[in-house]
Amino acid sequence: MHMHRFFVPPEWIDGDRLTISGKQGHQIKNVLRLRPGDRIVALDGTGVECEVRILDITTLEVRGIVEQRRACASEPKLEITLYQALLKGSKFETVLQKCTEVGVSEFVLFESERCVTTPPEPSRLDRWRRIVVEAAEQSRRGRVPGLRGMIGFGEACHEIDGLAIMPWEGERRRSIREALQSRRNPSVSSSSVEGDRVKKLSIFIGPEGGFSASEVELAESKGIVPVSLGKRILRAETAGLVATAAALYEYGEM
Repeated sequence: MHMHRFFVPPEWIDGDRLTISGKQGHQIKNVLRLRPGDRIVALDGTGVECEVRILDITTLEVRGIVEQRRACASEPKLEITLYQALLKGSKFETVLQKCTEVGVSEFVLFESERCVTTPPEPSRLDRWRRIVVEAAEQSRRGRVPGLRGMIGFGEACHEIDGLAIMPWEGERRRSIREALQSRRNPSVSSSSVEGDRVKKLSIFIGPEGGFSASEVELAESKGIVPVSLGKRILRAETAGLVATAAALYEYGEM
């Protein structure tokens, strides 16, 4: 049986009792028109999902009882951080929605030399976070991916943890598969590896105009591996999705 899923603040779950208010309460009552006795799934963002039976619906809130707790089976073990250069128009929204569905753990927005648009206003960031939440609910994720930015490209390169790759059209020798199979790469810290399995992966995607040669040089000096995604040139809003899917497939997560 399909149950609607809602990410809620942890404090809304008190023992076996759940209280929902605000926009989610409005959606349950007025949009979905659920009734007492109906069941929903509440997630507090920790990877645990609670099956909840609705007890009461009032003008201000929805109250329910937690009948079952279980680990969310849809979360990948590989933690992927997608470092995405700022894109124009709605392209970044496409990246957020689709990469959340596939399994990205965190998005970091950075400014690159060839970015052709200005940093977003706070209201735009709020909209983007709502898109991530909705995509996580729709795709049955157990966690809402984080969203950070803006940061500079140099700062982004400096903070990587684990294996890091950079799809770049100028790379001709090393494929993404070869880089992903370098699980014993000595530059990857032991805390980011479990046996021969990488636990954390960073993917760097450039803007519409791609990375500059100086950015690639800086990235390589920080241990980031330029890779090829094949003979076709992908759009900036497509490359992150393809690289994420390839990584999850390589590590048995798809």
